[in-house]
Amino acid sequence: MCGIVGYIGKRDTQSVLIEGLKKLEYRGYDSAGIAVYTNKGLKITKATGRLANLEHKLEDAPLVGSAGIGHTRWATHGKPSDVNSHPHTDHSKKFSVVHNGIVENYLELKDELISQGYEFVSETDTEVISHLLAREYNGDIVAAVQKAISYMRGAFALGVLTEYEPEKLVAVRQASPLVIGIGDGENFIGSDIPALLNYTRKVYILNDGEMAVLTKDAVELMTIEGNFISREMINVDWDAVTAEKGGFAHFMLKEIHEQPKAYRDTMLGRIDESGRRIILPDLHLTEDKIRSINNVHVVACGTAYHAGLVGGAVIERLVRIPVMYDVASEYRYRSPLITPETLVIVVSQSGETADTLAALREAQANGAHVLAITNVVGSSIARDADDVINTLAGPEIAVASTKAYTSQLIAFYLFSLYLAQVRGTQTADEIAHIIAAMHALPEQVESMLANVDAIKAYAEHIAKHKDLFFIGRGLDYAVAMEGSLKLKEISYIHSEAYAAGELKHGTLALIEEGIPVIALATQESVLEKTVSNIKEVKARGADVLALTYEEHVAGLLKSVDQAFAIPKTLSILAPALSVVPLQLLAYYASLARGNDVDKPRNLAKSVTVE
Repeated sequence: MCGIVGYIGKRDTQSVLIEGLKKLEYRGYDSAGIAVYTNKGLKITKATGRLANLEHKLEDAPLVGSAGIGHTRWATHGKPSDVNSHPHTDHSKKFSVVHNGIVENYLELKDELISQGYEFVSETDTEVISHLLAREYNGDIVAAVQKAISYMRGAFALGVLTEYEPEKLVAVRQASPLVIGIGDGENFIGSDIPALLNYTRKVYILNDGEMAVLTKDAVELMTIEGNFISREMINVDWDAVTAEKGGFAHFMLKEIHEQPKAYRDTMLGRIDESGRRIILPDLHLTEDKIRSINNVHVVACGTAYHAGLVGGAVIERLVRIPVMYDVASEYRYRSPLITPETLVIVVSQSGETADTLAALREAQANGAHVLAITNVVGSSIARDADDVINTLAGPEIAVASTKAYTSQLIAFYLFSLYLAQVRGTQTADEIAHIIAAMHALPEQVESMLANVDAIKAYAEHIAKHKDLFFIGRGLDYAVAMEGSLKLKEISYIHSEAYAAGELKHGTLALIEEGIPVIALATQESVLEKTVSNIKEVKARGADVLALTYEEHVAGLLKSVDQAFAIPKTLSILAPALSVVPLQLLAYYASLARGNDVDKPRNLAKSVTVE
């Protein structure tokens, strides 16, 4: 979730860029930099860490000029460092690029460019773009950008400057947001509206496959193919705080709505063009090592642990390797049985969770290979693990995790399929079938997010209660645990999740007239048994909401009070859909109770002490 700003006009460009980047700090970043066209040519200053570090450098050597681009980087390819920070340039330093997103085929492009004599200094995918521009430039920067894009696959937003045409600033959007700001004798680009609000409220929103060519006096909009387009200008009437939230009332709601993009980003570059195979190019785990694994430990805390419950079950189902689950704070203290044939998967949104980090080190000390699933490149867990799958969800601002959790699910699905592929436990057709269903998930989430009225109404109903229960079987039980945690985290309603088959072993004593029970019923193999459990709580007076597929709604309505339909998918993928209405349920219940949704009491975003 990097930030882009760009400016061309009559103001002090350095100040405009720095102020714009400050307005994007809420998005999270680990380094920052700016490039300005000065009277000495294109000059770049970059710094790791907070913007204050960049400002300190610029105090000693300010960049004075009339056009520039700036960037706050959330590391994806390469650790946080000055060299990996944006803007990136070619070897001649005549072209400069800022980039949000992922160039899926950057490794093959990099190899091609190296064979042609181009020299790379960073670990990033972005540097490929600057060298492509240098190679393709023939007196027209717009044509060079279009040519470079034709070689690139993935999702990206670009800001481009060249010393050869300092009167132009080029912007491109392909599946990563970009906004154009319109001023008087000046124009702007930004990855989000807050970067522009100090200077203008007149904007164009670029759509996918579009680009803009900015001069100080004009903006031309066109398709990437070069066809000019017209677009109605938007006048932004949000205040700055609302703008940071993308027009949403809270960061949590914004992050729930960002999940389709997070799904796509986490899958990008990890599925081959045929859609039939998983490719994990950064994985050091050899195929021989994968074949030698005889057990897996999944270790995590809180929401990440719940993602691990789903992920571990998927590994068992697809790969037929036994999986054990541990809360990280308990792992070291129970003397776990670890051998060199043990694969330990640690899961952490921040990559700094103290208990999880300690578990990682315990596993390595006993000879296990450790794979980390985390959202922060360069974090302690990412550095210390033997292998890392980055979830690419972008930073979460709200304390209650939403898109980080679901992106962890996507990472688990990808890794499970990769294991199955290597070990031959699923056929190529079976793997391709699951991949196809995964590709449908983002659009299916979008369809649910467009129809929240029923969930909102039920949330307002349960907000009046002090106690609530979730039930489910198999993967539904794992999701029920996450739904329960989300509800108690931000609504402060006492909530518990139970395996539906356990009701008769004590839990039924807690069911009384009118108590809400949320029943997940997406696992086809145990659907009849789940319906029987629903009838048990209903017979004792519970008010039941069921989450199931549309085809089962009519039948379930004979046994429940309300039903919410999720789009049809494969049973193992259902958690990636069924959790979304539960996130919304927690959000709207918290809202109805007047709580601070983004900052629930007594909780912190990252737990860095035991």
